[in-house]
Amino acid sequence: MDFSTMEQPFPAFIDFPPINDLRSALARLQQVPGQLLHTDHPVDPHGELAGVYKRVGAGGTVKRPTRLGPAMMFNHIKGYPDSRVLVGVMASRERVALLLDTTPDRLAERMGEAIEKAIDPVVVPREQAPCQEIVHRAEDPGFDLRTLLPAPTNTDEDAGPFFCLGLVLGSDPEEGHADVTIHRLCVQGRDRLSIFFAPDRHIDKFRQKAEAAGKPLPVTINMGLDPAILIGSCFEAPTTPLGYDELKIAGGLRGRPVELVEAVSIGQKAIARAEVVIEGEILPHERLREDINTDSGRAMPEFPGYTGPANPSLPVIRVTAVTMRRQAILQTLVGPGEEHTNLAGIPTEASIRNAVERAMPGLLKNVYAHTAGGGKLLAVLQVAKRRPGDEGRQRQAALIALAVYRELKNVILVDEDVDPFDSDDVLWAMQTRYQGDVDTIFVPGVPGHVLDPSQVPEYSPSIAARGLTCKTIFDCTAPWHLRERFERAKFRDVDPHPFAPELFPQARS
Repeated sequence: MDFSTMEQPFPAFIDFPPINDLRSALARLQQVPGQLLHTDHPVDPHGELAGVYKRVGAGGTVKRPTRLGPAMMFNHIKGYPDSRVLVGVMASRERVALLLDTTPDRLAERMGEAIEKAIDPVVVPREQAPCQEIVHRAEDPGFDLRTLLPAPTNTDEDAGPFFCLGLVLGSDPEEGHADVTIHRLCVQGRDRLSIFFAPDRHIDKFRQKAEAAGKPLPVTINMGLDPAILIGSCFEAPTTPLGYDELKIAGGLRGRPVELVEAVSIGQKAIARAEVVIEGEILPHERLREDINTDSGRAMPEFPGYTGPANPSLPVIRVTAVTMRRQAILQTLVGPGEEHTNLAGIPTEASIRNAVERAMPGLLKNVYAHTAGGGKLLAVLQVAKRRPGDEGRQRQAALIALAVYRELKNVILVDEDVDPFDSDDVLWAMQTRYQGDVDTIFVPGVPGHVLDPSQVPEYSPSIAARGLTCKTIFDCTAPWHLRERFERAKFRDVDPHPFAPELFPQARS
Protein backbone atom coordinates (compact mmCIF):
# COMPACT_ATOMS: atom_id res chain seq x y z
CA MET A 1 0.00 0.00 0.00
CA ASP A 2 1.39 3.37 -1.05
CA PHE A 3 0.56 6.30 1.21
CA SER A 4 2.99 8.71 -0.47
CA THR A 5 0.42 10.51 -2.64
CA MET A 6 -2.16 11.04 0.09
CA GLU A 7 -2.88 14.61 1.18
CA GLN A 8 -4.20 13.50 4.58
CA PRO A 9 -3.26 10.63 6.94
CA PHE A 10 -4.61 7.19 6.06
CA PRO A 11 -8.38 7.48 6.76
CA ALA A 12 -8.55 4.14 8.57
CA PHE A 13 -6.35 5.56 11.35
CA ILE A 14 -9.52 6.79 13.01
CA ASP A 15 -10.70 3.19 13.32
CA PHE A 16 -7.45 1.71 14.66
CA PRO A 17 -7.04 1.17 18.41
CA PRO A 18 -4.17 3.17 19.91
CA ILE A 19 -0.68 1.65 20.07
CA ASN A 20 1.01 1.33 23.47
CA ASP A 21 3.38 -1.60 22.93
CA LEU A 22 4.69 -3.99 20.28
CA ARG A 23 1.65 -6.26 20.38
CA SER A 24 -0.80 -3.45 19.70
CA ALA A 25 1.49 -2.30 16.87
CA LEU A 26 1.39 -5.80 15.36
CA ALA A 27 -2.38 -5.87 15.71
CA ARG A 28 -2.54 -2.74 13.57
CA LEU A 29 -0.23 -4.21 10.93
CA GLN A 30 -2.34 -7.35 10.85
CA GLN A 31 -5.31 -5.24 9.71
CA VAL A 32 -3.48 -3.95 6.62
CA PRO A 33 -2.82 -6.59 3.93
CA GLY A 34 0.80 -7.21 3.06
CA GLN A 35 2.35 -5.64 6.17
CA LEU A 36 2.96 -8.68 8.42
CA LEU A 37 3.91 -12.21 7.45
CA HIS A 38 3.88 -15.18 9.84
CA THR A 39 5.82 -18.37 9.16
CA ASP A 40 5.82 -21.66 11.07
CA HIS A 41 8.65 -23.09 8.98
CA PRO A 42 11.57 -23.93 11.33
CA VAL A 43 14.44 -21.45 11.09
CA ASP A 44 17.95 -21.39 12.55
CA PRO A 45 18.65 -18.05 14.27
CA HIS A 46 22.31 -18.39 13.32
CA GLY A 47 22.63 -16.97 9.83
CA GLU A 48 19.50 -18.49 8.32
CA LEU A 49 16.88 -16.13 9.78
CA ALA A 50 18.68 -13.02 8.51
CA GLY A 51 19.33 -14.76 5.19
CA VAL A 52 15.61 -15.38 4.78
CA TYR A 53 14.65 -11.80 5.60
CA LYS A 54 17.33 -10.44 3.27
CA ARG A 55 15.25 -11.85 0.44
CA VAL A 56 11.80 -11.15 1.94
CA GLY A 57 12.04 -7.55 3.07
CA ALA A 58 15.37 -6.18 4.31
CA GLY A 59 16.13 -3.63 1.56
CA GLY A 60 18.50 -0.82 2.49
CA THR A 61 22.22 -1.29 1.79
CA VAL A 62 21.97 -5.10 1.92
CA LYS A 63 23.73 -6.79 -1.00
CA ARG A 64 21.32 -7.51 -3.83
CA PRO A 65 19.06 -9.40 -4.37
CA THR A 66 16.87 -7.88 -1.68
CA ARG A 67 13.57 -6.04 -1.60
CA LEU A 68 11.19 -4.07 0.59
CA GLY A 69 8.59 -6.41 2.01
CA PRO A 70 6.43 -7.18 5.03
CA ALA A 71 7.54 -7.48 8.62
CA MET A 72 8.06 -11.15 9.42
CA MET A 73 7.33 -13.25 12.51
CA PHE A 74 9.25 -16.53 12.83
CA ASN A 75 7.18 -18.77 15.10
CA HIS A 76 9.42 -21.86 15.13
CA ILE A 77 13.04 -21.15 16.16
CA LYS A 78 15.35 -24.17 16.06
CA GLY A 79 16.64 -24.94 19.55
CA TYR A 80 14.24 -22.51 21.22
CA PRO A 81 10.79 -24.14 21.37
CA ASP A 82 9.22 -21.36 23.46
CA SER A 83 10.55 -18.43 21.44
CA ARG A 84 9.54 -16.42 18.42
CA VAL A 85 11.50 -13.73 16.59
CA LEU A 86 10.18 -10.65 14.80
CA VAL A 87 12.07 -8.68 12.16
CA GLY A 88 11.30 -5.77 9.86
CA VAL A 89 8.58 -3.88 11.73
CA MET A 90 10.05 -0.55 10.58
CA ALA A 91 11.62 -1.80 7.34
CA SER A 92 9.44 0.36 5.10
CA ARG A 93 8.63 4.03 5.30
CA GLU A 94 4.97 3.27 4.60
CA ARG A 95 4.83 0.90 7.58
CA VAL A 96 6.44 3.43 9.90
CA ALA A 97 3.89 6.00 8.79
CA LEU A 98 1.06 3.54 9.43
CA LEU A 99 2.38 2.93 12.94
CA LEU A 100 2.83 6.64 13.69
CA ASP A 101 -0.54 7.82 12.34
CA THR A 102 0.76 9.84 9.41
CA THR A 103 1.92 9.56 5.79
CA PRO A 104 5.45 8.75 4.58
CA ASP A 105 6.16 12.26 3.31
CA ARG A 106 5.14 13.81 6.63
CA LEU A 107 7.17 11.62 8.97
CA ALA A 108 9.82 14.28 9.59
CA GLU A 109 7.10 16.81 10.39
CA ARG A 110 5.38 14.34 12.73
CA MET A 111 8.61 13.59 14.58
CA GLY A 112 9.52 17.26 14.78
CA GLU A 113 6.15 18.05 16.36
CA ALA A 114 6.67 15.25 18.91
CA ILE A 115 9.80 16.99 20.18
CA GLU A 116 7.79 20.15 20.77
CA LYS A 117 5.05 18.16 22.56
CA ALA A 118 7.31 15.84 24.58
CA ILE A 119 5.80 14.10 27.63
CA ASP A 120 7.90 12.77 30.53
CA PRO A 121 7.70 9.03 31.27
CA VAL A 122 5.99 7.75 34.42
CA VAL A 123 6.74 4.88 36.80
CA VAL A 124 4.04 2.25 37.34
CA PRO A 125 3.74 -0.51 39.99
CA ARG A 126 5.16 -3.93 39.15
CA GLU A 127 1.72 -5.48 38.90
CA GLN A 128 1.06 -3.14 35.95
CA ALA A 129 4.27 -4.11 34.14
CA PRO A 130 3.82 -7.01 31.67
CA CYS A 131 7.59 -7.14 31.11
CA GLN A 132 7.96 -8.82 34.54
CA GLU A 133 5.41 -11.59 34.11
CA ILE A 134 8.31 -14.08 34.00
CA VAL A 135 11.57 -13.53 35.90
CA HIS A 136 14.88 -15.37 35.41
CA ARG A 137 17.66 -14.40 37.81
CA ALA A 138 21.32 -14.93 36.97
CA GLU A 139 21.86 -16.87 40.20
CA ASP A 140 19.14 -19.37 39.27
CA PRO A 141 20.42 -22.89 38.45
CA GLY A 142 20.85 -23.33 34.73
CA PHE A 143 20.58 -19.64 33.87
CA ASP A 144 22.24 -19.06 30.50
CA LEU A 145 21.56 -16.22 28.07
CA ARG A 146 22.70 -18.41 25.20
CA THR A 147 19.90 -20.93 25.72
CA LEU A 148 17.28 -18.57 27.13
CA LEU A 149 17.01 -16.12 24.21
CA PRO A 150 17.59 -16.83 20.48
CA ALA A 151 19.90 -13.91 19.73
CA PRO A 152 20.52 -14.14 15.97
CA THR A 153 23.70 -13.91 13.97
CA ASN A 154 23.25 -12.01 10.71
CA THR A 155 26.04 -13.82 8.83
CA ASP A 156 28.21 -16.87 9.29
CA GLU A 157 31.24 -14.69 10.08
CA ASP A 158 29.67 -12.63 12.87
CA ALA A 159 31.60 -12.31 16.12
CA GLY A 160 28.73 -14.09 17.86
CA PRO A 161 24.99 -13.84 18.47
CA PHE A 162 23.82 -10.22 18.73
CA PHE A 163 20.85 -8.43 20.20
CA CYS A 164 20.34 -5.89 17.42
CA LEU A 165 17.36 -3.93 18.77
CA GLY A 166 18.23 -3.69 22.43
CA LEU A 167 17.35 -0.26 23.80
CA VAL A 168 19.81 0.42 26.60
CA LEU A 169 18.52 2.60 29.46
CA GLY A 170 21.10 4.13 31.78
CA SER A 171 21.39 7.08 34.16
CA ASP A 172 24.07 9.65 34.86
CA PRO A 173 25.63 8.46 38.16
CA GLU A 174 26.18 12.08 39.26
CA GLU A 175 23.20 13.98 37.88
CA GLY A 176 20.60 11.20 37.83
CA HIS A 177 19.06 11.97 34.42
CA ALA A 178 18.39 9.02 32.13
CA ASP A 179 19.16 8.28 28.50
CA VAL A 180 18.18 5.56 26.03
CA THR A 181 20.10 4.38 22.97
CA ILE A 182 20.32 1.32 20.73
CA HIS A 183 23.73 -0.37 20.84
CA ARG A 184 25.48 -3.42 19.40
CA LEU A 185 25.30 -6.17 22.05
CA CYS A 186 27.15 -9.46 21.57
CA VAL A 187 26.35 -12.49 23.74
CA GLN A 188 29.71 -13.58 25.19
CA GLY A 189 28.76 -16.06 27.92
CA ARG A 190 26.03 -17.30 30.22
CA ASP A 191 25.75 -13.87 31.87
CA ARG A 192 28.07 -11.66 29.83
CA LEU A 193 27.46 -9.21 26.97
CA SER A 194 29.87 -6.87 25.24
CA ILE A 195 28.58 -3.43 24.24
CA PHE A 196 29.85 -1.20 21.43
CA PHE A 197 29.62 2.59 21.81
CA ALA A 198 30.08 4.91 18.85
CA PRO A 199 31.87 8.14 19.86
CA ASP A 200 30.04 10.62 22.10
CA ARG A 201 27.12 8.39 23.05
CA HIS A 202 25.58 9.64 26.28
CA ILE A 203 25.38 6.30 28.07
CA ASP A 204 29.09 5.82 27.39
CA LYS A 205 29.70 9.14 29.16
CA PHE A 206 27.68 7.78 32.10
CA ARG A 207 29.81 4.62 32.02
CA GLN A 208 33.01 6.67 32.05
CA LYS A 209 31.83 8.61 35.10
CA ALA A 210 30.93 5.41 36.94
CA GLU A 211 34.21 3.78 35.98
CA ALA A 212 36.18 6.80 37.20
CA ALA A 213 34.52 6.24 40.58
CA GLY A 214 35.27 2.50 40.43
CA LYS A 215 31.58 1.61 40.25
CA PRO A 216 29.44 -0.40 37.82
CA LEU A 217 26.73 1.34 35.80
CA PRO A 218 23.30 -0.33 36.14
CA VAL A 219 21.43 -0.58 32.84
CA THR A 220 18.41 -2.32 31.40
CA ILE A 221 18.25 -3.61 27.82
CA ASN A 222 14.69 -3.33 26.60
CA MET A 223 13.53 -5.35 23.57
CA GLY A 224 10.22 -5.69 21.78
CA LEU A 225 8.84 -2.16 22.09
CA ASP A 226 6.28 0.25 20.74
CA PRO A 227 7.93 1.53 17.52
CA ALA A 228 7.49 5.11 18.77
CA ILE A 229 9.93 4.35 21.59
CA LEU A 230 12.59 2.91 19.29
CA ILE A 231 12.40 5.65 16.68
CA GLY A 232 12.21 8.40 19.31
CA SER A 233 15.36 7.05 20.95
CA CYS A 234 17.40 7.63 17.78
CA PHE A 235 17.51 11.42 18.03
CA GLU A 236 20.98 12.76 18.76
CA ALA A 237 22.62 15.97 19.97
CA PRO A 238 22.13 18.86 19.53
CA THR A 239 18.42 18.04 19.12
CA THR A 240 18.58 15.90 22.28
CA PRO A 241 21.52 17.20 24.34
CA LEU A 242 23.11 15.43 27.28
CA GLY A 243 20.47 15.23 30.00
CA TYR A 244 17.52 14.94 27.60
CA ASP A 245 15.45 11.77 28.06
CA GLU A 246 14.43 10.58 24.57
CA LEU A 247 11.52 8.61 26.02
CA LYS A 248 9.76 11.98 26.20
CA ILE A 249 9.60 12.00 22.39
CA ALA A 250 7.68 8.72 22.32
CA GLY A 251 5.32 10.32 24.83
CA GLY A 252 4.86 13.23 22.43
CA LEU A 253 4.19 10.86 19.54
CA ARG A 254 1.54 8.89 21.43
CA GLY A 255 0.08 11.73 23.46
CA ARG A 256 0.67 9.86 26.72
CA PRO A 257 3.73 8.98 28.81
CA VAL A 258 5.90 5.91 28.36
CA GLU A 259 5.46 3.62 31.36
CA LEU A 260 8.53 2.53 33.33
CA VAL A 261 8.95 0.04 36.17
CA GLU A 262 11.67 -0.56 38.75
CA ALA A 263 13.99 -3.40 37.71
CA VAL A 264 13.93 -6.55 39.85
CA SER A 265 17.68 -6.97 40.40
CA ILE A 266 19.38 -3.57 40.01
CA GLY A 267 18.72 0.08 40.81
CA GLN A 268 17.43 1.02 37.38
CA LYS A 269 14.16 1.29 35.50
CA ALA A 270 12.83 -0.79 32.63
CA ILE A 271 10.17 -0.13 30.00
CA ALA A 272 7.08 -1.67 31.53
CA ARG A 273 5.46 -2.96 28.33
CA ALA A 274 8.63 -4.39 26.78
CA GLU A 275 8.60 -7.99 25.59
CA VAL A 276 12.03 -8.81 27.08
CA VAL A 277 14.26 -6.91 29.51
CA ILE A 278 17.85 -7.83 30.30
CA GLU A 279 19.04 -6.27 33.56
CA GLY A 280 22.72 -5.85 34.32
CA GLU A 281 25.72 -3.70 35.13
CA ILE A 282 28.46 -2.33 32.89
CA LEU A 283 31.54 -3.37 34.84
CA PRO A 284 34.32 -0.87 35.54
CA HIS A 285 37.81 -1.53 34.13
CA GLU A 286 36.76 -4.75 32.39
CA ARG A 287 37.11 -5.18 28.64
CA LEU A 288 36.50 -8.03 26.21
CA ARG A 289 37.52 -8.81 22.64
CA GLU A 290 34.31 -8.85 20.61
CA ASP A 291 35.08 -12.09 18.74
CA ILE A 292 36.58 -13.93 21.70
CA ASN A 293 34.32 -16.95 21.10
CA THR A 294 34.69 -17.19 17.32
CA ASP A 295 38.02 -15.59 16.32
CA SER A 296 36.23 -14.50 13.16
CA GLY A 297 37.91 -11.12 13.05
CA ARG A 298 34.54 -9.63 12.11
CA ALA A 299 31.80 -7.94 14.14
CA MET A 300 28.43 -7.89 12.34
CA PRO A 301 26.89 -6.18 9.28
CA GLU A 302 26.40 -2.48 9.97
CA PHE A 303 24.34 0.21 8.27
CA PRO A 304 26.86 1.13 5.52
CA GLY A 305 26.50 -2.44 4.16
CA TYR A 306 29.85 -3.79 5.36
CA THR A 307 30.85 -6.19 8.12
CA GLY A 308 33.41 -4.27 10.12
CA PRO A 309 36.29 -5.67 12.16
CA ALA A 310 35.64 -7.08 15.61
CA ASN A 311 36.49 -4.56 18.29
CA PRO A 312 39.53 -5.67 20.34
CA SER A 313 38.38 -4.10 23.62
CA LEU A 314 34.75 -3.47 24.54
CA PRO A 315 33.02 -2.76 27.87
CA VAL A 316 31.32 -5.74 29.50
CA ILE A 317 27.79 -6.05 30.90
CA ARG A 318 27.28 -8.57 33.69
CA VAL A 319 23.69 -9.75 33.40
CA THR A 320 21.80 -10.01 36.69
CA ALA A 321 18.31 -10.97 35.47
CA VAL A 322 16.08 -11.42 32.43
CA THR A 323 12.39 -10.58 32.69
CA MET A 324 9.79 -11.10 29.97
CA ARG A 325 6.18 -11.27 29.01
CA ARG A 326 4.44 -14.60 28.55
CA GLN A 327 5.03 -15.84 24.99
CA ALA A 328 7.60 -13.10 24.58
CA ILE A 329 8.63 -11.81 21.15
CA LEU A 330 12.33 -11.18 20.54
CA GLN A 331 12.66 -8.32 18.06
CA THR A 332 15.68 -7.96 15.79
CA LEU A 333 16.78 -6.26 12.58
CA VAL A 334 19.08 -6.96 9.64
CA GLY A 335 21.91 -4.49 10.22
CA PRO A 336 22.22 -2.77 6.82
CA GLY A 337 18.51 -3.00 6.00
CA GLU A 338 15.80 -0.42 5.48
CA GLU A 339 14.78 -0.75 9.13
CA HIS A 340 18.01 0.92 10.19
CA THR A 341 17.43 3.66 7.60
CA ASN A 342 14.08 4.50 9.14
CA LEU A 343 15.21 4.23 12.75
CA ALA A 344 18.17 6.53 12.23
CA GLY A 345 16.97 8.54 9.26
CA ILE A 346 13.54 9.79 10.26
CA PRO A 347 14.81 11.44 13.48
CA THR A 348 17.64 12.90 11.37
CA GLU A 349 15.06 14.37 9.00
CA ALA A 350 13.08 15.84 11.87
CA SER A 351 16.18 17.41 13.43
CA ILE A 352 17.23 18.99 10.14
CA ARG A 353 13.71 20.17 9.35
CA ASN A 354 13.24 21.85 12.74
CA ALA A 355 16.66 23.54 12.67
CA VAL A 356 16.36 24.89 9.12
CA GLU A 357 12.78 26.07 9.71
CA ARG A 358 13.89 28.02 12.78
CA ALA A 359 16.70 29.66 10.82
CA MET A 360 14.93 30.23 7.49
CA PRO A 361 11.16 29.74 7.76
CA GLY A 362 9.48 28.39 4.65
CA LEU A 363 12.62 27.53 2.67
CA LEU A 364 12.83 23.80 3.37
CA LYS A 365 9.87 21.82 2.04
CA ASN A 366 11.04 18.32 2.95
CA VAL A 367 14.09 16.22 3.74
CA TYR A 368 14.93 12.57 3.18
CA ALA A 369 17.74 10.75 4.97
CA HIS A 370 18.44 8.42 2.07
CA THR A 371 18.61 4.67 2.51
CA ALA A 372 21.89 4.56 0.55
CA GLY A 373 23.49 6.24 3.55
CA GLY A 374 21.71 4.08 6.09
CA GLY A 375 19.73 7.09 7.28
CA LYS A 376 22.95 8.71 8.47
CA LEU A 377 25.39 9.56 5.67
CA LEU A 378 23.22 11.08 2.90
CA ALA A 379 20.39 13.60 3.03
CA VAL A 380 18.29 15.07 0.21
CA LEU A 381 16.91 18.54 0.98
CA GLN A 382 13.97 19.86 -1.04
CA VAL A 383 13.90 23.67 -1.03
CA ALA A 384 11.60 26.37 -2.41
CA LYS A 385 13.21 29.50 -3.82
CA ARG A 386 10.61 32.25 -3.94
CA ARG A 387 12.64 35.38 -4.71
CA PRO A 388 16.10 36.43 -5.92
CA GLY A 389 17.30 36.77 -2.34
CA ASP A 390 16.71 33.08 -1.77
CA GLU A 391 19.60 32.15 -4.05
CA GLY A 392 22.38 30.81 -1.83
CA ARG A 393 20.11 30.16 1.12
CA GLN A 394 19.76 26.55 -0.02
CA ARG A 395 23.48 26.10 0.62
CA GLN A 396 23.09 27.66 4.05
CA ALA A 397 20.36 25.07 4.73
CA ALA A 398 22.81 22.33 3.80
CA LEU A 399 25.40 23.73 6.20
CA ILE A 400 22.79 23.77 8.97
CA ALA A 401 22.01 20.14 8.21
CA LEU A 402 25.67 19.20 8.52
CA ALA A 403 25.88 21.08 11.82
CA VAL A 404 22.72 19.51 13.25
CA TYR A 405 23.74 15.93 12.49
CA ARG A 406 27.47 15.31 12.85
CA GLU A 407 27.44 11.91 11.13
CA LEU A 408 25.88 13.30 7.94
CA LYS A 409 28.41 13.12 5.09
CA ASN A 410 26.73 14.25 1.84
CA VAL A 411 23.83 16.63 1.17
CA ILE A 412 21.98 16.86 -2.16
CA LEU A 413 19.87 19.98 -2.70
CA VAL A 414 16.87 19.84 -5.06
CA ASP A 415 14.05 22.18 -6.03
CA GLU A 416 10.45 21.74 -4.93
CA ASP A 417 9.46 20.20 -8.29
CA VAL A 418 11.77 17.25 -7.55
CA ASP A 419 10.57 14.41 -5.32
CA PRO A 420 13.28 13.94 -2.65
CA PHE A 421 12.08 10.38 -1.97
CA ASP A 422 12.46 9.31 -5.63
CA SER A 423 16.12 8.53 -6.38
CA ASP A 424 15.53 8.66 -10.13
CA ASP A 425 14.11 12.17 -9.80
CA VAL A 426 17.01 13.27 -7.61
CA LEU A 427 19.58 11.88 -10.04
CA TRP A 428 17.72 13.57 -12.90
CA ALA A 429 18.15 16.89 -11.10
CA MET A 430 21.84 16.14 -10.68
CA GLN A 431 22.22 15.53 -14.41
CA THR A 432 20.39 18.65 -15.55
CA ARG A 433 20.76 21.22 -12.76
CA TYR A 434 24.30 20.59 -11.55
CA GLN A 435 27.78 21.51 -12.75
CA GLY A 436 30.51 19.87 -10.71
CA ASP A 437 32.96 22.75 -10.70
CA VAL A 438 30.49 25.39 -9.50
CA ASP A 439 27.82 23.43 -7.60
CA THR A 440 30.00 21.30 -5.31
CA ILE A 441 31.01 22.54 -1.86
CA PHE A 442 33.60 20.65 0.16
CA VAL A 443 33.93 20.78 3.95
CA PRO A 444 37.08 18.75 4.71
CA GLY A 445 38.51 17.43 7.95
CA VAL A 446 35.42 17.20 10.14
CA PRO A 447 34.07 14.29 12.24
CA GLY A 448 31.94 11.72 10.45
CA HIS A 449 31.08 8.15 11.40
CA VAL A 450 33.67 5.56 12.41
CA LEU A 451 31.75 2.78 10.63
CA ASP A 452 32.25 4.41 7.20
CA PRO A 453 35.23 2.40 5.85
CA SER A 454 36.42 5.32 3.68
CA GLN A 455 36.96 7.57 6.70
CA VAL A 456 40.47 6.33 7.49
CA PRO A 457 43.95 7.77 6.80
CA GLU A 458 44.77 4.79 4.56
CA TYR A 459 42.04 5.94 2.15
CA SER A 460 43.43 9.45 1.69
CA PRO A 461 46.34 11.46 3.14
CA SER A 462 43.84 14.28 3.67
CA ILE A 463 42.22 12.26 6.48
CA ALA A 464 44.23 12.91 9.62
CA ALA A 465 42.54 10.34 11.87
CA ARG A 466 39.96 7.57 11.73
CA GLY A 467 36.44 8.98 11.75
CA LEU A 468 37.30 12.26 10.04
CA THR A 469 35.85 12.90 6.61
CA CYS A 470 35.29 15.39 3.82
CA LYS A 471 31.65 16.43 3.73
CA THR A 472 30.14 17.47 0.42
CA ILE A 473 27.16 19.56 -0.69
CA PHE A 474 25.78 18.90 -4.17
CA ASP A 475 23.63 21.88 -5.19
CA CYS A 476 21.24 20.44 -7.80
CA THR A 477 18.85 23.39 -7.70
CA ALA A 478 18.25 25.59 -10.75
CA PRO A 479 19.81 29.07 -10.47
CA TRP A 480 17.11 31.63 -9.75
CA HIS A 481 17.98 33.86 -12.72
CA LEU A 482 17.67 30.89 -15.09
CA ARG A 483 14.61 29.33 -13.49
CA GLU A 484 12.42 29.65 -16.60
CA ARG A 485 14.84 27.42 -18.54
CA PHE A 486 14.34 24.66 -15.99
CA GLU A 487 10.57 24.36 -16.00
CA ARG A 488 9.52 20.73 -16.32
CA ALA A 489 7.20 19.59 -19.11
CA LYS A 490 3.60 20.34 -18.15
CA PHE A 491 1.40 17.27 -18.53
CA ARG A 492 -2.34 17.42 -18.02
CA ASP A 493 -3.35 16.27 -14.51
CA VAL A 494 -5.90 13.53 -15.18
CA ASP A 495 -7.69 11.25 -12.73
CA PRO A 496 -6.49 7.74 -13.73
CA HIS A 497 -9.15 5.81 -11.81
CA PRO A 498 -11.69 5.35 -14.67
CA PHE A 499 -8.93 4.05 -16.93
CA ALA A 500 -7.08 1.78 -14.48
CA PRO A 501 -9.28 1.09 -11.43
CA GLU A 502 -7.21 -1.95 -10.47
CA LEU A 503 -4.18 0.32 -10.01
CA PHE A 504 -6.05 3.31 -8.59
CA PRO A 505 -8.95 1.86 -6.60
CA GLN A 506 -10.09 5.17 -5.10
CA ALA A 507 -11.03 8.12 -7.26
CA ARG A 508 -9.35 11.35 -6.32
CA SER A 509 -11.67 13.64 -4.37
